[in-house]
Amino acid sequence: MTKHDGRRDFIKNTTLATLGTLAGAQAARASSGPELARPEVTRDAPEPLPPAAARKAAEAMRPFEEFSRWQPSYGWPLDSPHYVGKLVPGLREPGLPPVPFETPDLDKVPWKIVDGRKEYHLYCQPVSRELLPGYRMNFFGYNGSLPGPAIEAVQGDRIRIVVHNELPEPTTVHWHGLELPVDMDGVPFLVQDPIMPGDSFAYEYDLHQAGTFFYHSHMPMQEAFGMAGFFIIHPAATWEPRVDRDFGLMFQNFQIGPNTTVPDAMAMDWNWQAINGRSGPFTTPLVIKHGQRVRIRVVDFSPQQHHPIHIHGHTFWVTGHEGSRIPYSAWIPRNNTLVGVAQGTDFEFVANNPGDWLLHCHMVHHMMNHMTEQVGPRIRQQTPLATFKADLQSRPNVSFDHENPAFDVVGYPEMMHMHAYSDEAIRAIESRRECRGLRPQWYKAVKGLMTFFRVLPEDLYNLVMHSDEPVPPGYVFEEIKRRRKEYERKHPATELGR
Repeated sequence: MTKHDGRRDFIKNTTLATLGTLAGAQAARASSGPELARPEVTRDAPEPLPPAAARKAAEAMRPFEEFSRWQPSYGWPLDSPHYVGKLVPGLREPGLPPVPFETPDLDKVPWKIVDGRKEYHLYCQPVSRELLPGYRMNFFGYNGSLPGPAIEAVQGDRIRIVVHNELPEPTTVHWHGLELPVDMDGVPFLVQDPIMPGDSFAYEYDLHQAGTFFYHSHMPMQEAFGMAGFFIIHPAATWEPRVDRDFGLMFQNFQIGPNTTVPDAMAMDWNWQAINGRSGPFTTPLVIKHGQRVRIRVVDFSPQQHHPIHIHGHTFWVTGHEGSRIPYSAWIPRNNTLVGVAQGTDFEFVANNPGDWLLHCHMVHHMMNHMTEQVGPRIRQQTPLATFKADLQSRPNVSFDHENPAFDVVGYPEMMHMHAYSDEAIRAIESRRECRGLRPQWYKAVKGLMTFFRVLPEDLYNLVMHSDEPVPPGYVFEEIKRRRKEYERKHPATELGR
């Protein structure tokens, strides 16, 4: 008998013995009497209500049965396909290709067909990015951008991505979440040699997946320098319910010390927060037509910070992660969902509530900018500590009354109203087309990892996005408010079931 035969016999005998032990234990439990038997677990529906109670419950919920794409509504019952807009399709005709992916403040990587493949070129480079007006910082990125431009492809494509290293150090690119040949995975030394400065490397593979993915350097310090970008693979057939708009937002954190412009890649805390390479209120808002179905894909590429992503005025459905689309039965309605480091999350909603609505990370210290003061007013100005202590007894007691509070000091606490912005910076923030018609000083509410989306009736959407007609500050907001009040006057709350 060989040693392999002995091993097989050992495994076989051990397995038979284990099965015999389990069978004996089951028999013992069965013979020990009903009082020791494990209770059966049933998964039946709850007991139905008595007829009278059922009629009363149905009558109470009748005003909430409809879901409207034009105003906030419920869509009862819970298992209805239109509950909170779950499967309500967009306004586009069925059978069309997926809508283009949009990344505010970022470009896309162009491609062309070469030998039957979609060919892209990525250039790894030092890049400069203006996080806020007048605050230009230096990073590593791709194609002159931080984060890198989005790669957009379709399920079934054969792609070739040529990576050119223009950095002063080696690099590789990893395709996060993709199932591909091992030598294309982009991990240095384990599966390929690093791409040396001045060299290029071609990654080539087929795409059988669909969903939200991203690419990034697999040199850890380069990741902390910002080297990442979206990689969107559209399904071969459009997912239902179809969406009218498809946005991507990449969240990043950086530590950039005073009087420097380069991130500290070894830092364990962060003072600059960016969405698609800009800090609020310099982030460009998403402008949506009233009634459209919207998908927003969020990727967290922060070094160590998770982000609870919250939207105002709407309820969304979590429909996918960076692995794939989630089956309909597992979709979850939320208005706040946690996106972890190196995770992607897709959520969808019907934009049925006109107005200007925040979308932000709900970590309090992520809703502020680098200019935040992290301490209160100074107790001494350029005075040596010994001198201060020597005269301590003669100093007046500290007052905690509200006559002269520390909050009167400009920029304290947290410079929460952005007092430090120059007029030039405010003009740069307010002058963008997407911001036309917002309330005066709206930028005081948007900081750090904050942006917002605008749900506009079609005429106001066209006024903001397609017209050169002047739009006074506050006009769009006041017009939406006026229309809502007019609607409520014509449709009292009792008619709406509220």
